Amino acid sequence: MTEVIEPAIETVTIDVVLSALADPVRLTLVRALDTAGDWTCGSDILKNTGVTIGKSTLSHHIKVLRDAGLIRTRVDGIRRLMTLRYGDVDQRFPGLLNMLREREPARAAEKASASTA
Repeated sequence: MTEVIEPAIETVTIDVVLSALADPVRLTLVRALDTAGDWTCGSDILKNTGVTIGKSTLSHHIKVLRDAGLIRTRVDGIRRLMTLRYGDVDQRFPGLLNMLREREPARAAEKASASTA
């Protein structure tokens, strides 16, 4: 098995991370990886999300997330297995991945303010 090189976490900047997460498909990918918890095949990760994209588009999104330092990719034969870099990302940007777990924080805030009005 081979690992694909990702950037050293010390070189990752918040603007690159936020730019990668600004795309809804990539955000969905990160959340799906968080739910999966361990190494997951790239072609399987979006199955239960309702997102349908082509293989080349998926490859592009995976590359952007890897270049942003958010995921680690390992090659296993013809499969690409991915996992979130929990420890590294949390060390560099404490709490970032936990915030992403809050599925719809904006809607939750809207509901809270509407119920008090």
